[in-house]
Parts: sequence; C-alpha cells; structure tokens
Amino acid sequence: MTNPNLPQSGAPARRTLIAPSVLACDLTRLGDEVCAVDAAGVDWHHVDIMDGHFVPNLTFGPDIVMAIRRASEKPLDVHLMIEEPGRYAEEFIRAGASLLTFHIEALPEPRPLIDKIRKLGARPGLVIKPRTPAESVFPFLKEVDMVLVMTVEPGFTGQKFMPECVVKAAQIRREAGPQFDVEVDGGINEKTVRQVALAGANVIVAGAAIYRADDPRAAVQRIRDSLDQNIRWRDPVGG
Repeated sequence: MTNPNLPQSGAPARRTLIAPSVLACDLTRLGDEVCAVDAAGVDWHHVDIMDGHFVPNLTFGPDIVMAIRRASEKPLDVHLMIEEPGRYAEEFIRAGASLLTFHIEALPEPRPLIDKIRKLGARPGLVIKPRTPAESVFPFLKEVDMVLVMTVEPGFTGQKFMPECVVKAAQIRREAGPQFDVEVDGGINEKTVRQVALAGANVIVAGAAIYRADDPRAAVQRIRDSLDQNIRWRDPVGG
C-alpha cells in the first residue's frame, strides 16, 4: 500500500520543511486552526501522541488524526510518544498518518515495526530524547526515512529550547548524509531555528511560534528564511 502524501523512501531530502505542532493550537477550533496554518504556508502538520505513561501527558488518539486529515491534504507527521508503538501503529496510519515516528527508548529493537510501518504505506522514523545519544539510531539509518531529535523533554508544548541537544542533529546529518530528513522539535522559534539549521536539521517542528503568532504567515516566512539561509547539509565541523 502506497501513501501518496509523502515522497517514498530514497527521495532527495535536500529540502527544508516546516511542520507546526497541532498540540499548540486552540483545540476548540482544531479544523480552523489547521486550515489557517495551511494557508500560512506550512509543509506538514506535526501531531504529538502521548499516552500518560511514556511521557507525563495525554493528548490525541486516531480520531483526532482523522479529523486533521479531513481538514488538510498536507502530510501528517505523527509522533508516537507511547509505550507500545507497535500496538497502535496501524490505527494511526489508517487514520491518515503519512509519516510515523516512534522512540528508540520505547522499542530498542525497532526493525519489525519499521518494516510494518512501511508495508502499511507510511514512512517510518525514529525519535531520540535529550539524554539519548545520537549513536543509538545509527544502525537503523538505512531503514528509516527520518530521525527526530528532541530539543526539550517530550510531554508538553512551550518548553525552553535545550541547545546542548543540537550536536546530535549534526552527528546524525554527518552519519546519514544529505539525502535524509533530520527533524528537530522543542522550543524552536525564529531565534533558535538558525542554530538547528546550522547543525543540518532540515525539518522544523515549531508549535507556539506559529500557532500563537499574531501573524502566522509572517512567522512561517521568517522561520523558513532563516532555515533556508543557514541550513548545512553536512556537519559544520566535519565539512
């Protein structure tokens, strides 16, 4: 089964993408909010799924993903922050997930789930928490389409950016090469985006900086301009 919403594995990653986190929107106006950031020029929608066990918060289930899919035709980047990602992967893909990422900390042997996600028609990706070394995902880089580096502790929106995590984006970019998506999530705004772009991250999750901006279109453009101007496709130290 092929999902038409995202390029398939092996597609060039020399592109910069902005994926605002739906967690930061006004949930009483979910559909309108998603449509508004669509119109502001975002590329994907990032959807954080939390179970109250793997992280200390509860958020959305497949029905919310399905509602976002009805509101937008853009790719849905669904981030599973749950203890049993394999148990629910199919439900979220059927609900509309285009790309499904899960934590290496929750599933140290990820290959069976990676294969399952791809067979179900979505792109698989791995996620690492702030204290997890970049090297933990190196053995799987040829099997996934993206790695998400958390630059806050997962669980809540609006946290302060942790600059010490940025080096991991550079390490993954150097190891994976230019034809790979490196995503960052946590405290990203017009100021911090430059730092992660210089490390080689090309996919940016920015929640409050977009959804809570007075002018979301202008906020998206400023983030995109900084990202495009500063992106490094190789480790800035390694050349």
